[in-house]
Amino acid sequence: MFDENDLLDLLPVYYRRFFPLEQFCLWLNYGGEVKTYLDRREMSFTLADDIYIRYQSFKDAEELHKELLKKCPHKIDIGAVYNHRPRERASVPVFQPQEKELVFDIDMTDYDEVRTCCSGADICRKCWTFMTIAVKCMDDTLRKDFGFEQLLWVYSGRRGVHCWVCDAAARQLSQPARAAVAEYMQLVRGGQNQAKKVVIGEQLHPMVARSVETCKQYFGAVCLDQQDIFATAEQHTTLLKLIPDDAMRKELAAAFNKLNTSREKWEKLKTVFKHRLDSRSLGRSTSRHLLKEIILQYTYPRLDIEVTKGLNHLLKAPFCVHPKTGRVCVPMDARAADQFDPLAVPTITQLESELNVALQQENPPKESSEAMLTSLKPALMIFNKFLAGLERERRISTIKTEDPTDW
Repeated sequence: MFDENDLLDLLPVYYRRFFPLEQFCLWLNYGGEVKTYLDRREMSFTLADDIYIRYQSFKDAEELHKELLKKCPHKIDIGAVYNHRPRERASVPVFQPQEKELVFDIDMTDYDEVRTCCSGADICRKCWTFMTIAVKCMDDTLRKDFGFEQLLWVYSGRRGVHCWVCDAAARQLSQPARAAVAEYMQLVRGGQNQAKKVVIGEQLHPMVARSVETCKQYFGAVCLDQQDIFATAEQHTTLLKLIPDDAMRKELAAAFNKLNTSREKWEKLKTVFKHRLDSRSLGRSTSRHLLKEIILQYTYPRLDIEVTKGLNHLLKAPFCVHPKTGRVCVPMDARAADQFDPLAVPTITQLESELNVALQQENPPKESSEAMLTSLKPALMIFNKFLAGLERERRISTIKTEDPTDW
């Protein structure tokens, strides 16, 4: 078990030997064409005892590195690029955000109503599959429907995932445009007092159809078998509340009381629904896409769209160390989301131990950095590949904006 008190000794070592400072600043500087880009970027530090310092800004990697070693923040948050240095905000007439990555934050605590294995901040490999579904659905939509390509997915270090959409077009979106993207992707709507939170309508949108297909791949194994989400009378009563048709709901309530498992109850629901649909005895208030709506309500990502909408909102930086778990907030490969195991992500203690072992070998492996000698290497390789994609986008953009008369 990780001891948070160890951070005092471990963080100076981490920021000196493991934190990928050069790549981190290369990302936030986006090629350095705007020389003050990094300098106008807001960062915040959370120090020991929850001391929070906002509106930090750094002219270059060297200045940032000095502050990291000096303050050893327990958390780093990244905000927008402003029209002036954040540190100088009190001395300028207008201080406002200019651009920021389009970001998404998905937290496992928002799944407590549909997972039975854990609750709150706790996670296990069973419920983590909900995060896998979220990554797959959202990555697919952002790429296919919006054409974004520079997506950085990051494990939060404890119970969730973050997505940074870093295409130039995404970074320059206005607040209303960000809200529109967030609303487009939000299918699960409503608070705790609202039973039915997914309404598709008669026309099945292509994005919704794709999401249903992704969610269906997991619904049986995850929801029906592993989570057994309709097992108890209370649980299947929650399911029945999603059915507007009174007659159908009463028929299923009687049937469910004689069944035991979630899979049995789901199969019964499918049979009854199909019979009523085929016989045209389905109530007018019940959609022909009812089964799809239920699948989405139990599996589709729960988005905190306020995080996405706001230009002023900050989000935890990649490669932070989560102070509660000691795990590094590592980049993830969305295409290999099924293979990602949050419980196998290296801790700060583990990294130090691995490096010591590697350096004690008679012929240590040759790597570009000490961090590459540890289990942080796969995450660093994912980050480097992401940076290469950003550089390709920058070069293509430069070529397109060149004056043809200069050729």
